[in-house]
Amino acid sequence: MIEVIKAGLETSVQDFPGRWGHWEQGFPPSGPFDMWSFRMANLLVGNSPDAAGLECQFSGPHLRFNQETTIALTGGVFKAKLDGKDIPQWESIKVNKGQELITGFAQKGARGYLAFSGGIDAPLVLGSRSTFHLAGIGGINGHALIDGGVIETFEGKQLHGAHVLEKYRPKLPAHKTWEIEVVRGPNDDWIDNIGHDIFFNSEWVLQTRSNRTGYRLTGPELVFAKKAREKGLEHGEHPSNILDHGYPVGSVNLCGQTPIILVSDGPSAGGFINPWTVPSATFWKLAQSKPNDIYKFKEVSLNTAQEMRRKIDQICVEENIST
Repeated sequence: MIEVIKAGLETSVQDFPGRWGHWEQGFPPSGPFDMWSFRMANLLVGNSPDAAGLECQFSGPHLRFNQETTIALTGGVFKAKLDGKDIPQWESIKVNKGQELITGFAQKGARGYLAFSGGIDAPLVLGSRSTFHLAGIGGINGHALIDGGVIETFEGKQLHGAHVLEKYRPKLPAHKTWEIEVVRGPNDDWIDNIGHDIFFNSEWVLQTRSNRTGYRLTGPELVFAKKAREKGLEHGEHPSNILDHGYPVGSVNLCGQTPIILVSDGPSAGGFINPWTVPSATFWKLAQSKPNDIYKFKEVSLNTAQEMRRKIDQICVEENIST
């Protein structure tokens, strides 16, 4: 058992790949926002990549361990301390009974991933242990960790001394500007060529009103195609309105003139257009960016997006953990 002295900011239990296949019931996939860092954390402690761990957002938890275990912290840069001493990230760390971990605040990036040997023992809900806050399901009692709570884990291998080489880690930018890949569609024909040029050649600022449901962006006004301006009444009044339809994970949902990237806990359907979609291989960039960071969008083909995902999947394997 692990005691939660302080929970941090919306620290939640997630597992990979999350709760897929239940959107018709209103449940999004959830799961780790930065699946790359999450899977590597699990591999470092000897778990399978899909074991349940913690996602820490901006401020991580303060934990007391009531048994010997192995932990690993990946993702953004946190100044974590074990009994007051700095610990490295992207390495497996032995923890003795009675020791305390203070994860601290994100110095670079936004989210950290904390894995425990054996994985977190949380109930399976619709095939996943991932927390979906809005519905109060998954994780521990359906919500983020709370001060004074407890975390239970399964028995694990107790792998020590493992680390991830620099070349197998996501590379955080030195500045606040991110290149975000997108593919066109499904509603790209509702934006005209001038609108697409504006989208791809502008800087977009991530708003503070952003979370695991959607990332709101501030930028220039876009230009709609003729079919969006001259449409049937069934599509609604504004050019961004359309008959209700399914939203892809990662779709750039255009609500009026405000692009909202629908991410891990986003809605499944609605009545706004989605001219572009952020592929899953780029989600780690979204997860590690902070409010007021700048996005520059880069168009890639569907084949390129799929190859990007395959490369990450090839990295997140046990063979790339060095001991």
